[in-house]
Amino acid sequence: MTQEYRRTLCAACESARLRSFYRVDNIPVHSCLMLDTREAALAFPRRDLELGFCESCGFIQNVLFDPHVQSYSPAYEETQIFSPRFQQFVEEICDDQDRKYGLAGKTALEIGCGKGEFLVALCERTGCAGIGIDPGYRPERTQSPAADRLDFIQDFYGPKYKHLQADYVCCRHTLEHISNVLDFMKLVRESIGDRPSVVVFFELPDQERVLVERAFWDIYYEHASYFTGGSLARLFRRTGFDVTDLWKAYDGQYLMLEARPTAGPTEPDLAAEADLERTARQVASFETDIRRHLSGLRADVERWRAEGKRIAIWGSGSKAVSYLTTLGLADQIDSVVDINPHKWGKFLAGAGNEIVSPESLERSRPDVVVVMNAIYLDEIGRDLERRGLRPILKGLS
Repeated sequence: MTQEYRRTLCAACESARLRSFYRVDNIPVHSCLMLDTREAALAFPRRDLELGFCESCGFIQNVLFDPHVQSYSPAYEETQIFSPRFQQFVEEICDDQDRKYGLAGKTALEIGCGKGEFLVALCERTGCAGIGIDPGYRPERTQSPAADRLDFIQDFYGPKYKHLQADYVCCRHTLEHISNVLDFMKLVRESIGDRPSVVVFFELPDQERVLVERAFWDIYYEHASYFTGGSLARLFRRTGFDVTDLWKAYDGQYLMLEARPTAGPTEPDLAAEADLERTARQVASFETDIRRHLSGLRADVERWRAEGKRIAIWGSGSKAVSYLTTLGLADQIDSVVDINPHKWGKFLAGAGNEIVSPESLERSRPDVVVVMNAIYLDEIGRDLERRGLRPILKGLS
């Protein structure tokens, strides 16, 4: 890795008080780009990752992140909407935001809308109009009675789109992909201008859970930025927002933040923001324990293999790529399963495993199924039962 891309300042507060605490080398630069052949997957570009903790604001970033190797496009397959559990979560968010802000007749802008499922659901359930922007958007997947109130832009959000005006601005699972988070949030604030009634809603992974649970599978190259509740709120307040609510959802996996624009920086007033000292302790504990945790998970797979068990993993997204490439287990896994039909027959970047349908398990009949996200254990267990399969079912932990 060249020195050119090593960051020495915090991307959220510009402090030089960065302390590196976790490193993994030679990992794929993308996790959700689908490859057509095993050869292409194994040859996929790789880089090193090194997490740095800002002792001033609590923000965590990949100090080796190189934005030039990122390539978001319609081939990027990030959607979770094929899960009934996730569909329910999306509907709950839409209804919650509508109860709070009365979105009927208003315009919602979603920055980083992916395939558009959330924005479509929001418009259908609330009666608002929507503007979505994302380079990975696929227009053929939007089939909705609200289509006449929806506009999508297949591009990255940037200064040329700051003219887009909306009453409600949302950004879900996008900020963690942004390396220059301070500049990004300044742009969002500038685009709102002098309109204090605008509501801003952000959702992204919770880094506190990752630290506490040693959830390294949620650390991967395309995530440049990692937030706890406090560090996220501090970024918003620094860039001219008043944070009105801050909470966790989806079994504590996601951070949820609501804010309104203000004339300048604001002071913290939510209990959830006071986490800087706690985060420092959690970082130190993660650094001490992570190698032992990695060894334990490798040992699980080695034991199953020694016992002659067939192993499948369920979920072919970023968690799977991180699990397989960080632990070096790609060759030890018999099947990688996903319910998203757009992934079937494709191959995991860096790992090379082919992604197969749940139906294929009726033939391969695994003895162990490792579930990449434990929130889906019940859903997956029922699916396996319907297929007459009763493997050992283990969620990552």
